[in-house]
Amino acid sequence: MAELDLTLLALLVFLPTFFAVGLMVFPARWTEAMRWWAVFGTAGTLSLALCVFVGYYTHIQSYLDMNGRPGYGVKTRLDVRAEQSASDAAQPVPRSPQHEDWVARRPWIPRFDIEFALGVDGISLALVLLTTMVMLLAVVASWRIEESVRGYLALLLLLETGVLGAFLALDFFLFYVAYELMLLPMYVLIGLWGGQRRRYAALKFVIYTLLGGVCLLVAMIALYSVNVRDFVDQNEVQRRAVEWAKTTYRTTTPSPAEIREALDRVEIHTFDFVTLSKVGRAVALVLSGQEHRLDVKDVKNDKNAPHTDRVGLFSPGVDRMAALERLKTQPVCSEQFQYLIFALLFVGFAVKVPIVPLHSWLPDAHVEAPTPISMILAGILLKLGGYGLVRVAVPICPWPAAELAWWIAGIGVLGILYGALVAMGQTDFKKLLAYSSVSHMGFVLLGLASWGSAASARYWQWGVNGAIFQMISHGITASALFFVVGVIYDRAHHRDLNRLGGLKEPMPLYSGMSVILFFASMGLPGLCGFVGEFCVFLAAWNFSPLLASLAVVSVILTAGYLLWTWQRVYLGTNPATKDFPDLTPREAICLLPFVVFAILLGVLPGVLVFGWLDPSVSGWIENLAPLRP
Repeated sequence: MAELDLTLLALLVFLPTFFAVGLMVFPARWTEAMRWWAVFGTAGTLSLALCVFVGYYTHIQSYLDMNGRPGYGVKTRLDVRAEQSASDAAQPVPRSPQHEDWVARRPWIPRFDIEFALGVDGISLALVLLTTMVMLLAVVASWRIEESVRGYLALLLLLETGVLGAFLALDFFLFYVAYELMLLPMYVLIGLWGGQRRRYAALKFVIYTLLGGVCLLVAMIALYSVNVRDFVDQNEVQRRAVEWAKTTYRTTTPSPAEIREALDRVEIHTFDFVTLSKVGRAVALVLSGQEHRLDVKDVKNDKNAPHTDRVGLFSPGVDRMAALERLKTQPVCSEQFQYLIFALLFVGFAVKVPIVPLHSWLPDAHVEAPTPISMILAGILLKLGGYGLVRVAVPICPWPAAELAWWIAGIGVLGILYGALVAMGQTDFKKLLAYSSVSHMGFVLLGLASWGSAASARYWQWGVNGAIFQMISHGITASALFFVVGVIYDRAHHRDLNRLGGLKEPMPLYSGMSVILFFASMGLPGLCGFVGEFCVFLAAWNFSPLLASLAVVSVILTAGYLLWTWQRVYLGTNPATKDFPDLTPREAICLLPFVVFAILLGVLPGVLVFGWLDPSVSGWIENLAPLRP
């Protein structure tokens, strides 16, 4: 019987590619059919994402924590499920994979221990749902694209496969392939379908993205050099030792002495996120003078870390003292190695967030990209940077992340204030929204960096929840506002704020939807933008009142530039805009879901998001908060 979760997750990733290939059979003149084919492809992908959501939510609800809360049981955590999946596969007689644990792994390149490993939790699932919705609406928004429709739609669909693969990957190599896969489609989409300076903007985007990609590649290779034999199932170590003895001594039945010698020599290297995270947490305890807390995992009590001062990271069956000695002799257990790898990972993902001063590619890319590509860029691709910090950088290098937490939070605050101030001085509607994105994504960095110890973990949990919610809400409002700009550009053929105005009278439906999105982006209570920022402010105040106070100033700045923009675009009278037609049915259909979710996520954030996001964030915090003394 096929593994259900493997089937659904693989289909979710590769269905857009299937539809992209399917475009090749359409005759060139069937452009309308191509558009509908792409709509069906993205709608099918959204449907699969919803099926995964229902399956995942049903799965976690069956596990209770000690207080009887559904969804918070230890077995719902992604690292626990992934570790169990790897252990099942490492047994002398591999156990049958579980069909509904929402973790799937198959050997891909065995020579280098690279796996096709996919998994889902509340953090990744939130961004998967956002991606599939924005991609569907971006395809609907692409109806006015007339040049090379087949190539344009195929690149959009390939881009979706890359994004979904990155959000679901549990193997660093697979993640890197998916992460880099997005580079070429986005480069071509901007370079061929963009504005007058499209080639410059596309080249700048590639240069910055390649810079981040090279940093990630170097970090990935360095992490692969780490010997993780004490952090994986010991049956795998035994199997590797027997293979080594057979090869070295040229025998089919190695003696016990030969196997013992092989056990002393065997090394295991991996790209697995969960295993590398366990190594990172063990190193954090050693470097912070807490190696006495580092212990072998208690297989009878998966919850031993929350109950005792001990942190079980070594695999069952490992000799603790020997494992600790092996760990301390590796370069990974040095401060220099940790700082270097974290810096590489941080820069690699910071380019995508983007943070100041690595942000200058974003305004140019937005200004020159066609409207649907700007929607994808703001709504989806920027979230890959924040997700990479959550899934990769902080869990794998928690010690330098904790040591540098104040400075990282400071960079976030700098981006918040800088983006808002620069946005206030823009006259190009798109460029204003681009700098607004720099400001809003700074809250993601501030929330993640509001590191707390086990005693104050709940504040940090609010910050991480707020950071992820901010990514969702910004994905909705930013995508919608770029579409709002596209609507008026189709009529006015310019984006100069000083030449617009008076749109409220000829376009009442358009203006009414736009004002909701403006206020949501502003962070008005009752709309989606308020929830994430409020959670981040709570965490930041507990972490650093100074940084929190500076970040709060952005509320005034954001209100200032958004209200001023609203006044210049929609109020007053303007003979040049008085005959503009209101939204077409297609434009209204594209804009309506954004407006609905901007309201619903602001009114019901607990029901719609936190109810299934918080258990995953809680597990993430439980792994990292106890590392800080």
